[in-house]
Amino acid sequence: MTKDRSLLRYCLSRLALAPVMLWLVSSIVFLLLRVAPGDPVDAVLGIRATASARDALRAQLGLDQSLWHQYVHFLRGLLHGDLGQALINQEPVSKIIYSSLPASIELAFFALLFAIFLGFSVGFSAVAKPDQKIDLMGRFYGIGTYALPPFWAAMMVQLLFAVILGWLPVGGRFPPSLLMPEGTGFLVLDSIRAGDPIALQGALRHLLLPAGTLGVLLSGIFSRALRLNLSRSLNSDYVEAARSRGLRERRVIVRHALPNALLPVLTIMGITIASLIGGALLIELTFSWPGIALRLQEAISQRDYPVVQGIVVVVAALVVFVSVVVDLLVAAIDPRINY
Repeated sequence: MTKDRSLLRYCLSRLALAPVMLWLVSSIVFLLLRVAPGDPVDAVLGIRATASARDALRAQLGLDQSLWHQYVHFLRGLLHGDLGQALINQEPVSKIIYSSLPASIELAFFALLFAIFLGFSVGFSAVAKPDQKIDLMGRFYGIGTYALPPFWAAMMVQLLFAVILGWLPVGGRFPPSLLMPEGTGFLVLDSIRAGDPIALQGALRHLLLPAGTLGVLLSGIFSRALRLNLSRSLNSDYVEAARSRGLRERRVIVRHALPNALLPVLTIMGITIASLIGGALLIELTFSWPGIALRLQEAISQRDYPVVQGIVVVVAALVVFVSVVVDLLVAAIDPRINY
């Protein structure tokens, strides 16, 4: 079987597993919400509501039906692309996700840019001078940024740059005194498309602290992965063979060592992207960032079953999609992988 046919077969097998994974995730979330303590009727009406009002609302929301009937209704809605309506305000769940997901994606994108730039810079500098001060500092940076509690780091950044220095806003996504640009929901892109430099400046100012904080926390993963894999590649036989042919060290690193070292980093990057799709919950909460993670936390506290289920299913679908794309990309790039 040729490489192209094998790769196609591998792609089809991975894509065939995606619906099964989504079904498992959605089913687990459905069951966990039903067995967890708390009643969504109490969140809507309060604990002082009369028994008749509670029973009427329970019947209206379909919570008086059997668990199996609710599960079948939930799966039937998923198959038709219907995520239901929120229990609190009867707003369509798809509309809630559509309005909050761009904020999380925008935060994740810029945080990933920060993480790649810082992580790769530290990783390369450590390999350039191994076992010296810069290498030791790079190791401490990788371990330290990975070990920092996100909520503590976010609060310290807020305290320094927003409260003490007053350079940047303490939270939010856009200045309340300005008119938010309309369009895709990605404020930086919408500001550029509208040709509004003031709106662009406001969006970037609110984005800098949460994206920078999240990027620094993630950069340690990239710096450690790049340093370890690049050091291993530089000590391999094929790199020594390239050096013996008289190639310059820069070309040896760029053409021979770096491509092989980046494959594991690419896998880690894919996992990181998948985790960032749902947003970093503690970062969004600390900076009052109106993303999907913040909306999920609100829905959980309100016992809003449809919103929680819809957000988890959509995020799981995006995570599965990114994971499959990364696996296929690595399989296509690395000829050593058997599929």
